Amino acid sequence: MSGTIQNAMAAAGLQPHKDLDLPTDGKIHRYRVTGDKSGSVNGWAVLHAGSSPFGAFGSWKTGESHTWQATRSTPITPAELAAQRKHRAQLNQALEIERETVQAAARDKAQRLWGRAKPATNAHPYLQRKQINAYGIKQLRDMLLIPARDVSGALQTLQFISADGSKRFLTGGRVNGCYCAIGKPIDSLLIAEGYATAATLFEATGQAVAACFSCGNMEAVARALRCKFPRLKLILCADNDAHTPGNPGLTKAREAARAIGGFLAVPKFREVSA
Repeated sequence: MSGTIQNAMAAAGLQPHKDLDLPTDGKIHRYRVTGDKSGSVNGWAVLHAGSSPFGAFGSWKTGESHTWQATRSTPITPAELAAQRKHRAQLNQALEIERETVQAAARDKAQRLWGRAKPATNAHPYLQRKQINAYGIKQLRDMLLIPARDVSGALQTLQFISADGSKRFLTGGRVNGCYCAIGKPIDSLLIAEGYATAATLFEATGQAVAACFSCGNMEAVARALRCKFPRLKLILCADNDAHTPGNPGLTKAREAARAIGGFLAVPKFREVSA
């Protein structure tokens, strides 16, 4: 059965670096994903045996998770369904415990790296190319460190931005509901996606901005900030992904604005004739 779930893992881009003899013990097992650096165990998988085997797998690096169910020729019985529900509940509980462990390790690493880093200067190639300044961020060697903090101000993880603009987070760090704050809000607070957009907005408006790192995190950040600042005017500043199917930047910003009773700001671009 493990070979079948491994086919699903490979199809999802989470193939083990080497053949994984996954036990059918219903426990979470960590493994190195193909393409990840040596010594890393970012992947996880669990497999339940029985007359109707099922399992789940994912990556702490990407945050994704998938479920797998063995195909069968006969309908599942009520007893088997009840057993599956019980095992799935146990799996969810075990994953939550594992998630907390992984996030705690990322918090510790973020604190160590943040302590070693020095304040970033405006001379960093990424900041120069974006024509923005460094606000409360640091630099370690050639990497910018963007802090991701929760509403209490606790550092949860770090985003790294290289000179060429490539970005990554600490593996397993909590991003959901976390943001990088620029400025102090008075009567309004802007919420944007990336650091560059947030810094640009701050410099253009003088208003405080929270960079939430991605459109998928915008609603979680907006809800957290609404609880922290119940009377503040919150403005969701959308990335207008007009050329991307579904325009995720605008769609997620609109959903976040509706969820908290906030305002929506959408950029308009002028077409320049040749």
